[in-house]
Amino acid sequence: MIIHVVRPDDTVYKISRQYGVPLTRIISDNELADPSRLVVGQALVIMEGTRRHTVMPGESLFTIARRYGVTVEQLRQANPQVPASGLIYVGQVLTIPPRTQKLGTITVNGYAFPSINMDVLRRTLPYLTYLSIFSHEVRPDGTLPDIPDEPLIRAARAANVAPLLVITNMREGGGFDSDLARTILSSEQIQTTLIDNIVAKLRQRNYYGLDIDFEYVYPEDRELYNDFLRRVSARLRPLGYHISTALAPKIRADQPGLLYEAHDYPVHGALADDVILMTYEWGYTFGPPMAVAPLNEVRRVLNYAVTAIPRNKILMGIPNYGYDWTLPYVPGSRARVVGNTAAVDLAARMNAAIMFDPVSQAPFFNYYDSSGRQHVVWFDDARSIEAKLRLINQYNLNGASYWTIGRYFPQNWLVLSSLYDVRKVL
Repeated sequence: MIIHVVRPDDTVYKISRQYGVPLTRIISDNELADPSRLVVGQALVIMEGTRRHTVMPGESLFTIARRYGVTVEQLRQANPQVPASGLIYVGQVLTIPPRTQKLGTITVNGYAFPSINMDVLRRTLPYLTYLSIFSHEVRPDGTLPDIPDEPLIRAARAANVAPLLVITNMREGGGFDSDLARTILSSEQIQTTLIDNIVAKLRQRNYYGLDIDFEYVYPEDRELYNDFLRRVSARLRPLGYHISTALAPKIRADQPGLLYEAHDYPVHGALADDVILMTYEWGYTFGPPMAVAPLNEVRRVLNYAVTAIPRNKILMGIPNYGYDWTLPYVPGSRARVVGNTAAVDLAARMNAAIMFDPVSQAPFFNYYDSSGRQHVVWFDDARSIEAKLRLINQYNLNGASYWTIGRYFPQNWLVLSSLYDVRKVL
């Protein structure tokens, strides 16, 4: 895998000649809607695949390796017929391995709404371990609503992906509700009803396990939440169900704030099979313009998380969206959500050059709308995705979790499959 950043004079044809990769493959891999309209600063993923090289006079393993951007050791591993001396002969055909060597096998979770386009879902499932269907919004009496999850469950299992039932403390038609969480967590009777309903739903719908995403829990309800997790674990574990939880991105144990204080990293790490860190939303709908998941901020969360949660349980969150802000930013004004592929299309329409911030490791661009207002768009591309995914190997984590998989982002999956194999539990 090569990530090529488009220059002012680039064309797809020129890029294909530069890397010796068919033009049609670059277009199809990156799903370029208009190959004649590249954007300066746009990142393209070039998948070299396995190539063949016929040895020419004067060549050695060293010169061939340097020519293709691989190491001599990688070249040796791809050509076990070459003797230890490294002796090769003119006319000999060598296998040239891809430049990017896989870093291992990881767990990948993807959140999806029941309304997801089924073609997008089917195309994404090969890259997933778990499909977390969002969500069953717990009612104040401990009952669960019925959602149209069965088509997603069937599609997941047909692709050997484990479907997870997601429960949230979201009020019907609204956001996360602290009072609803308190109602549930402060009543053992309601919890018993809820856990009974969870078990029934897991069995009836053929779920593989449960994901608990309770957010904005009152700080004083922290121990009640921990006790609820213990009750869920004690009930589900003997039945063989997988348990995961979602946690706010904390940088220290005593971090203040309604989003953070009730999320007890060590307790979740002890009780859950996987812990999903929601490492995104630094740039958010009503906040100032910035990257959604700046790499420097994600690192701060991981630096704390690995001291409190076993590394082999941590799934690092990755956002699958960006935001478009109107400038100058007015506190409380609303940014528009934009997909990563749609962001590049927007830059093309506006003749905007894409820039890349080295600190946050994220792309952005500016443009003016038809009313003369300036905008800034922060999003993700192949470069920022690679930087995030490499953190999994650097921190020896279990894997990644995507919020959400509703928009198909081809470059993400190209980069992921170049760096890692995906663990399957079914």
